[in-house]
Amino acid sequence: MNTEQIVDKMVSWIQDKVRAIGCKGVVLGMSGGLDSSVVSVLCKYAFPQGILGVLMPCYSLPEDKDHAMAVADRFSIPTEVITLDSVFDALRTVLPPDAESSGTNQLAEVNLKVRLRMIVLYYYANKKSYLVVGSSNRSELTTGYFTKHGDGGVDIMPIGNLVKEQVRELAGFLKIPQEIIDKPPSAGLWQGQTDEDELGFSYRELDRYLLNGEATTDFREKIDSRIIANKHKLQPPPIPDFQV
Repeated sequence: MNTEQIVDKMVSWIQDKVRAIGCKGVVLGMSGGLDSSVVSVLCKYAFPQGILGVLMPCYSLPEDKDHAMAVADRFSIPTEVITLDSVFDALRTVLPPDAESSGTNQLAEVNLKVRLRMIVLYYYANKKSYLVVGSSNRSELTTGYFTKHGDGGVDIMPIGNLVKEQVRELAGFLKIPQEIIDKPPSAGLWQGQTDEDELGFSYRELDRYLLNGEATTDFREKIDSRIIANKHKLQPPPIPDFQV
């Protein structure tokens, strides 16, 4: 299947999923990153008159907003900008600090940002009768590199079966701005944060293992342990299997 055929199938898939539920269109977060940019364009093709891209900076880097707007402008995607700094600050004043860590990269605190964004997206989804579209890819989903009930709390994930390198190839075909394709993958949660630094390995290594099974014994053990530890993120909450 060539890239054009992949795009056509993805666009049709998005349309089918949205219409099957009786919704009118799609809403998604635009972070300025590679994955969200690709998903934004696919959604624009699927619902030219039924799409909303939401930019939700929360102490974010200015270039993230610039990149998101570059995509929105190039592909005529309507947007809303909801700045979450003050909401995030308000929550931090009433929640106890994480006594075991410090700095802006505390896991509990940065996950607040992601979950606040999902609240905003579902607000717009409810108002417009839209589905919330996520931008997690197969590489992230497999290793659990997403926030449960945050960027993982969506209705559909169009690129959930593509590894990172496949998403990058799709971005080139869709003519996503080159600076977005070239920049290091990052969730933009704090200054200097990158996905690969957090993961402890490169997407290239991970993608090669997921697609072809190629990996050293140490790498395979590392990835397999992550998959097992994070499997719960991809499953519905368990309920007792016994009758009462």
